Amino acid sequence: MGRLVSILAPIGIIILVGVGGSVVLNMIKPEPEKADEPRAGLNVFAEPVRRGDLELSVSAQGEVRPRREIVVAPQITGRVSYVSPDFIDGGFIKKGQLLVRVEAADYELAVIRARSGVASAEQRLAREIAEAELAVQDIQDLGLDDASPLARREPQLAEARASLEGAKAQLKDAELALNRTAVYAPFDGRVRERSVDIGQVAAAGSALGRIFANDVVEVSLPLDDNEMGRLGLPLAFAATADKPGPKVIFEATVAGEPRQWTGEVVRTAAAVNSMTRQINVIAELKDPYGAGADGDAPMAPGLFVNATIEGETIPDVLIAPRGALRGEDQLFIGDAEKGKLSIRTVDLIYSDTDGAYVRSGIDEGELAIVSPVQAPFDGMSITVMERLEDGTVKVYDPEDRTDTETGNASETSIAVTGAEGTPQ
Repeated sequence: MGRLVSILAPIGIIILVGVGGSVVLNMIKPEPEKADEPRAGLNVFAEPVRRGDLELSVSAQGEVRPRREIVVAPQITGRVSYVSPDFIDGGFIKKGQLLVRVEAADYELAVIRARSGVASAEQRLAREIAEAELAVQDIQDLGLDDASPLARREPQLAEARASLEGAKAQLKDAELALNRTAVYAPFDGRVRERSVDIGQVAAAGSALGRIFANDVVEVSLPLDDNEMGRLGLPLAFAATADKPGPKVIFEATVAGEPRQWTGEVVRTAAAVNSMTRQINVIAELKDPYGAGADGDAPMAPGLFVNATIEGETIPDVLIAPRGALRGEDQLFIGDAEKGKLSIRTVDLIYSDTDGAYVRSGIDEGELAIVSPVQAPFDGMSITVMERLEDGTVKVYDPEDRTDTETGNASETSIAVTGAEGTPQ
């Protein structure tokens, strides 16, 4: 018995000391600091909704072409004796300027022959008039009352007068052919191409070159029905002084530099294209080589341009960032005070790269979410972040709010150096 006690006594002492030490250590150890719970919800960037005016516009593309362009051709046949030094590819020409002249010798001789024929016809008419007067006098002297028209020489007199008119017509025709030996420019413009030179025989109606007027150029812009409605243009539109067409901004790169010209819509095409179901809107630019040019860059024919047609202005609409638009008519709004996602269906007017324009469904100052959100649902927990102009990010933290009187979420600004739109 004594031997058993001697064995169990040390074991009991060890157990008692261990348990007591453990109790004492638990009593004197410091309380562990509790870490703040991580913020719940998805971090998303948002931008405030603002008010402004919506300027409706439509973009299109087209090729510049002159409003007037003709083929230069002679009306008579002959050898070319003169070509204007300005009648060359790219040359500037003036209205009434002599471009080409055909040898006129044959046509001058024809005028001389025609004048001779007129003189002969005039002499014959004078003789017939005299003979008719003598015939009438003889009839009166004989006291005849039933003399025939032939006896009075009336048919002969009518024939002489007709011959004179025919001779005069031949003279006019010869003079007209002589005048047509010279080809003049019908308008101010430029030469697109020339296909004739001195010594070449030109046939009547053969092409000598092409010229176009430089007073006005046109661009045909294809638009669909929705775009026509956005501009408020009817299918049979024609601009007038009382109702001018919409303003058009043309843009193109010329000689490596971006250029811009300002014109206007003047009319629509007569019919809808059966293949594309679009209608062409014709826009004009006046004086493309002068006042209408962008500095030293004219809007030359053949140039391919981008056009922006300005439509009507709708005042006082709500403007959300374009990235906040989901589907056709939904916006994700972040409730910064509650840290919740709100899915709104809005009355969308129009959207472009500058924003989504809305009549109703949101309020000015609300935060529209631009970050991607997977599997969203109304009331989803989020943390709203707004990027400021100075590059810092304002974080709206509803869980740290302590001011119960104002009811506003607390705000923390932090510097963000990561990629745009990615929380750091």
